Amino acid sequence: MSLQNKIDFAIIFSVKNANPNGDPLNGNRPRQDYDGFGEITDVCLKRKIRDRLQSDGQSIFVQSDEKKTDGMTSLQNRAYSEEFGLGKEVFNAKKTAPDETARLACVKWFDVRAFGQLFAYKGEAKDGVSVPIRGPVTIQSAFSIEPVSITSTQITKSVSGEGDGTKRASDTMGMKHRVDSAIYVAFGAMTPQLAERTGFSDEDAQAIKDVLPRLFEGDASSARPEGTMAVEKVIWWQHNSKSGQYSSAKVHRTLKVDAGGAYELESLDNLVPEEINGF
Repeated sequence: MSLQNKIDFAIIFSVKNANPNGDPLNGNRPRQDYDGFGEITDVCLKRKIRDRLQSDGQSIFVQSDEKKTDGMTSLQNRAYSEEFGLGKEVFNAKKTAPDETARLACVKWFDVRAFGQLFAYKGEAKDGVSVPIRGPVTIQSAFSIEPVSITSTQITKSVSGEGDGTKRASDTMGMKHRVDSAIYVAFGAMTPQLAERTGFSDEDAQAIKDVLPRLFEGDASSARPEGTMAVEKVIWWQHNSKSGQYSSAKVHRTLKVDAGGAYELESLDNLVPEEINGF
């Protein structure tokens, strides 16, 4: 049975001496909007959710290279794989209807039925196959409560892997950037009407709810050392119907967060949020 109640949620998290989401078009500096507020894209957040779900044993279609578990070298290979995917014949529109392909993909992969996916592959002739799937789970980019202070540090790094060890490897100069300290907030929602089309269920919603408090678990890197990013609170609003008592915009505006991470929730009639501590 698909999702029965509309759900809104918010994630409040802290960043201290880390680069939460570097911008490759700006020297990998932490992303900022034009007013200086820190930004973490929705794509980045969904990547972390996928990784946590995959660690919990869920079948994920869009796997990161360093966490892939099936050895597939591309999304197309994963989709075409008989062992890990649906098989190439499924994506031949002459033999299988696109709606059936979408249904099978949603059954197979958690992230497809949650976030959606566009399967666009070449056909055997000139009839390319395009199977769009619109997911019921949407996540906004996260923004900091106040403009962020970014510290840039010049570093020296060895990049030469050649030679017999008798000569010192050549070094190059580089830069590392970090957000000194900030509180970020991201909002999301789950729509039952779209869940009916993908088969996204109450159990799937619970699986996402379970991973949000540990969103940064196992996500450490040189740019984000262990302990520098932490979920402080997850706010979970479950409405009493598929359409919901209130719009997502109105629900999200009830949350007020200050620069220190303290927050207040304005009350809404017949909609009591659940407040979940981060790990």
